Amino acid sequence: MPILDLILILLSPRRSSTLTNLTRKKHKQMEMSAMSIGVGLAILALALSWAWRVLNWLWLRPKKLERLLREQGFKGNPYRLLSGDLKESTKMLKESRSRPIGLSDDPVPRIFPFGLQSVNTYGKDSFIWQGPTPRLNIMNLEHIKDMFSKIHDFQRPPINPLVRALATGLATYEGEKWATHRKIINPAFHQEKLKLMLPAFVSSCTEMVTRWEKLISTNESIELDAWPDLQNLTRDVISRTAFGSSYEEGKRIFEFQEEQAELAIKFLQSVYIPGWRFVPTKMNRRMNYVSEEMHSLLRGIISKRENELKTAEGAPGDLLGLLLESNAKELRENRGNKYKGLSTQDVIDECKQFYFAGQETTSVLLVWTVILLSVHPEWQNRAREEVLQAFGRDGKPNLDGLNHLKIVTMILYEVLRLYPPLVWLGRYIHKEMKLGNLTIPAGVELSLPVLLVPRDKELWGEDAKEFKPERFSEGISKATNNQVMYFPFGWGPRICIGMNFALIEVKMAMAMILQRFSFELSPSYAHAPATSITLQPQHGAQVILRRA
Repeated sequence: MPILDLILILLSPRRSSTLTNLTRKKHKQMEMSAMSIGVGLAILALALSWAWRVLNWLWLRPKKLERLLREQGFKGNPYRLLSGDLKESTKMLKESRSRPIGLSDDPVPRIFPFGLQSVNTYGKDSFIWQGPTPRLNIMNLEHIKDMFSKIHDFQRPPINPLVRALATGLATYEGEKWATHRKIINPAFHQEKLKLMLPAFVSSCTEMVTRWEKLISTNESIELDAWPDLQNLTRDVISRTAFGSSYEEGKRIFEFQEEQAELAIKFLQSVYIPGWRFVPTKMNRRMNYVSEEMHSLLRGIISKRENELKTAEGAPGDLLGLLLESNAKELRENRGNKYKGLSTQDVIDECKQFYFAGQETTSVLLVWTVILLSVHPEWQNRAREEVLQAFGRDGKPNLDGLNHLKIVTMILYEVLRLYPPLVWLGRYIHKEMKLGNLTIPAGVELSLPVLLVPRDKELWGEDAKEFKPERFSEGISKATNNQVMYFPFGWGPRICIGMNFALIEVKMAMAMILQRFSFELSPSYAHAPATSITLQPQHGAQVILRRA
């Protein structure tokens, strides 16, 4: 009987259910355990993958690139973990800027101290470390020509995402996007279009020289810092020619861009850690705020101009109008294919470049021209004579006359040779490339030293560091023996689209200044060329101004 009861109990539905539940529970525990092990393994694999990537980025890849470069005969400092040469170069730059130099001193040690030290120590074929990325110095003329010509192989370096807000646009694009933007923007910079902008040049320059005339009034001479006035002049010009507004209306945009440039320099002096831009640091938050405010201002300007074009209230006589007209034509020809035209964001980015590059290059060219003509009065007198012969003392300069100012043109070319707006241009290769008899590994940044090549005595002669505009008396090709040894605006297919715009504007400004004034450096002037994105006079340009 007891055995039968036991069998009945075991066979009862309740017992069967209990055993089933126990089995399921055990299986569930096993499944959860297996899942935990799987998650743990996945996390471990992810951690190992991340650790490998970090190790490769911080050490293995830089050391491999260093070995490959040394095998090619290039020399440089051994790689230092993460920072590379940044700490030393930043320290040298800070020290060099702590004191001005003499007018006859070579400015390169002050402008480009670490790069010059590298070339002096290791030779022209040298490299420096921009964090974990080697930057290879290229001064061989055939190599420079190849790099400028093969634009798809030698591309612009990747932009620090924290700096992109300042520099995005045509100058930073590659491939089809660059080709599309260049095609759409190019018509705005044709000679006949620039001729339409000449009245804006005249108006802006007239305002500045009139203000100077009022300052000098009955005095024999006055002292002023020409640098802020020349900056305001070029800002006013780009505001009028790009957007049909005055400098006062675009003042807030320029203020934002100045702040962006200052923040960008701080970012560039440190190693960028991937993902750091998402960390809500004070600098990151400020850069994002400034970028958003600028976008809002530009979006308003663009929207207003688009409405004007739709209602035919205004002809597209400025850069923005011409850009929008060209973009609309491109879209029509490609049946509205958005990939063949510019988006609103693209137009905003190009406007930012109009504002920044359009005034930055011309203002620094103007200020160094004023400074160098103050140091070399004989060339100032020759330029004035040419201007007065072309336009008289009160005549308004015209495009044809500006294009025939041979002496002024020679002077501007020489100023650009000695004090280029950008002291170096960068390129980057994404795959192994041949450069002459060299094999450059992928991941290397290439530096074209705009400041060093035109001062090289082996290329330009013993007087390479002297101010001698006569070297350009027969043009750039003759001065350079048809070699690529002079490239203040770049060279080849990607030469600066605004080069003619800048040169016409500077000729106009210098012609109107020379018609009315003579100038010399003030005793208070401190010669202190320094890079702040572009090459600028750190302490201004104090001059003594007199009526001509």
